[in-house]
This record gives sequence, structure tokens and C-alpha cells, in this order.
Amino acid sequence: MSIASNPLEQLRACTVVVADTGDIDSIKRLQPVDATTNPSLILKAASDPAYEHILARGIEAARALPPAQRLTAAVEAVAVGFGHEILQHIPGLVSTEVDARLSFDLPATVAQARRLVERYRQLGVPRERVLVKIASTWEGIQAARLLEREGITCNLTLLFSFAQAQAAAEADATLISPFVGRILDWYKAKTGTDYTPENDPGVVSVRSIYEYYKSAGFGTVVMGASFRNTGEIRALAGCDKLTIGPALLDGLAGETAPLLPVLQAATIAARPRLPELTEAAFRWQLNEDAMATEKLAEGIRLFAADLVKLEKLLAPRLG
Repeated sequence: MSIASNPLEQLRACTVVVADTGDIDSIKRLQPVDATTNPSLILKAASDPAYEHILARGIEAARALPPAQRLTAAVEAVAVGFGHEILQHIPGLVSTEVDARLSFDLPATVAQARRLVERYRQLGVPRERVLVKIASTWEGIQAARLLEREGITCNLTLLFSFAQAQAAAEADATLISPFVGRILDWYKAKTGTDYTPENDPGVVSVRSIYEYYKSAGFGTVVMGASFRNTGEIRALAGCDKLTIGPALLDGLAGETAPLLPVLQAATIAARPRLPELTEAAFRWQLNEDAMATEKLAEGIRLFAADLVKLEKLLAPRLG
């Protein structure tokens, strides 16, 4: 297959391709611009003996601290260690996630984000190459507002609703990660319907957000995430960024049907911005969206559970 007929290369021509993985060998092979990680991906990678050196360095760094601080420090050091390693193989940015258990604690989220950026600095990585991932709760979005003013760029994740996207843009977040596949999962489970890429609820949601951002002049980057099939990816070709797992990147590269841009900012007419969301309005709109409410809560729980598993993996080695 020639490069011209490779849909992955055609996607790269209209969208920044981001690898959704903590596996460094996959990143070397796929050569994305950016990479994203999360607690689940870090846990999976940390269980691979090939990355023992990253765990060992993180544990060694934590041992110098008082016992009460060691476990949190070890988890942070390991996450940053993976990010640092990934950055050796990509030209762009890496996303590292704040503890999901802090999703409703604004001051603690800000404090950990600052620590993560400082850990990267100590490894010689400038903050411009790091996105701190924060759950798109009201507290998380307001933490991003504060951090962006300090020059710490944020990726607002676990985003399932227009209200979350609107609030994120109003907070001047650098980037959002709407979860396409998890939205689809919820609707399939509730309705029993099989969706096409065109009526896929996750695709429809991201297209709506993208159109609003471009029409209203917001600079926040839209990065579709959590894909279930290559049809969803094709339906969002032209989006600012798409973060895609290795299996789907390989799948796309092996397809023969041409991939064409679908989202094109230049074709979207300008329109006024909506009134800025208050906390009360945000919470009400999120509450009215059963899918977003359930998937946000579920996502936080799942990331927190994998973080606990990572802590259990590291704790016995900390003494």
C-alpha cells in the first residue's frame, strides 16, 4: 500500500495524531506527534518488566522522603518517568494525569499539578511540553483556570457533555478530551441500537463542540478520545487532534478506503458565544444529562481504582 492510499497518513494530513498509550515501543513504531497517558495506561505499562527501570527510579526518588509522603511521591515520579521517556520519542506534548481522587478538591488538584510540572522540570522537560490532565468536574475546570494563568497547560479529560466543554473553554483550558467511545457505550447499553459513524452519539457530541468552539472563536483544542472503531475516527477527521490507541492506529493504516477531512474550521460561520456558565448552571446542565453524569462518575472511579492498584504495586518496595 502506498503512502497516498494509507488512511492513517491521510488522517495525519488533516489532524494531529496522538498516541493513547503508555507503551513506549508502540510510540516508537507509530511515531505520533503527541502522546496521552492515564492511570489505567500507566498501570498496564508499569506491570511490564521492560519498564522496570522507570519504576526503580521512581521508588528511589520517593525513598528520600518521610514515610507518609513516599507513596504519593512514588506514583507521581513513575507517571512523570513514563512521560519523560515518551517525550524522547515524540516531537510534541505528553499528558500526565492528576490523581482522580482529587477530582472534587480544587486546591489539592492545583498543588499536585504544580508538583508534576516541577518533577518534569527537574528532568529537564519544560512545562511547554507537558499537559496536566484533570477530570472535567466543576472543581477540575476551575483548577485548570488557575493553572493556565500560571502557564501550566491543561488537558480536561473525562469530558462527556456540552456543558463541560463550554466551561472548559471559558476557563481558557488548553485542550479538552471528549470521550467518543464511552458516550457510544452508554447509548448502546441503554437503547440496544447499533449506530453508524454518522449518528454515533459520541461523534455527534464532538462535532457539536468543535463547531461551537470554532464559531465562537475559542482557542481551546478539541482532541477526540476513547474510540471504539475506525469509523468514529474517520467521522471526526479534521478535528484539531485525535488520541488513538495502537490497535486502531494499526487498523486505520491497514484500510484501503480513502479518508477525507470531515471537520473544517474554515467553513464554520462565526456566531456569538453563549452566556458564561455559572457554577449553578453548570451543575444543573450536567445533572440533566444522565449519560454525562454517569460516565463522569464511572470514569473517575475507574481511574481511581487503577491508581490504587498502582500504589499496591509500588508500596511493598518503599519499605
